Amino acid sequence: MAKVYPRAHLSSSSSSSTSSDIQILTMWMKSLVLNGNGCTIYNSDGQIVYRVDNYACKSSHEVCLMDHGGRILTKILRKKPRVFGQWEGYRSDGLTVEEQVPWFRVQKTSRILKRDHHFEATVTYENGNNNLSCYKILGSPRKTEYKIIDRQGKPVAEVKRKLTSTGVALGEDVLTLIQ
Repeated sequence: MAKVYPRAHLSSSSSSSTSSDIQILTMWMKSLVLNGNGCTIYNSDGQIVYRVDNYACKSSHEVCLMDHGGRILTKILRKKPRVFGQWEGYRSDGLTVEEQVPWFRVQKTSRILKRDHHFEATVTYENGNNNLSCYKILGSPRKTEYKIIDRQGKPVAEVKRKLTSTGVALGEDVLTLIQ
C-alpha cells in the first residue's frame, strides 16, 4: 500500500525558503466522523495534526478547526449566502468559543462581470479597531489547486493534488499543503 503522507525531499518551486523551512502536510478531504463533513490534515509522519468538521449536513453554516485531539481551535461561520461568500472565524480556548468579535474574516471577491474563471478571496484579521488585509487566496473553483499570498504578493502556502513518489496523482480528495 502506498504512503499518503508527504515525502521529506519534496520542495516547493514557488518559495525561496530553504527546504528546512518548508512544512508539507497532507489533506484528506474526508471526515473522521461517520456522518461528518470535513477533512483531516496529516504531517509528514502520517500523524493527525488538524481536523475540520461540521458534524452536520453538507449545507451547514458552521465548521470547526480542531487539533489532533479534537479540541476546537477556531470556529468558522458562513455569514452571507454562498454566492457572496463571507466567513468569520472565532478563537477558541478549547472549551468555549469567543463569538463576540471575529478573529478573522474571509471575503470572496466578486467576479460576476469578469470573464476569467478564477477564485479569489481576501483574508482580514481583527487588530483592535483596524481590519488588516493580510492574505489572498487565489485559485480556480473547478480545480483543487490554490495559492495563498501575503500583502506583498509573496506565496505563503500552496495546495495541490497529492502525488506518489513515482509521480502518480492520487484521488481528487487527497491534497498536499505546502507552507
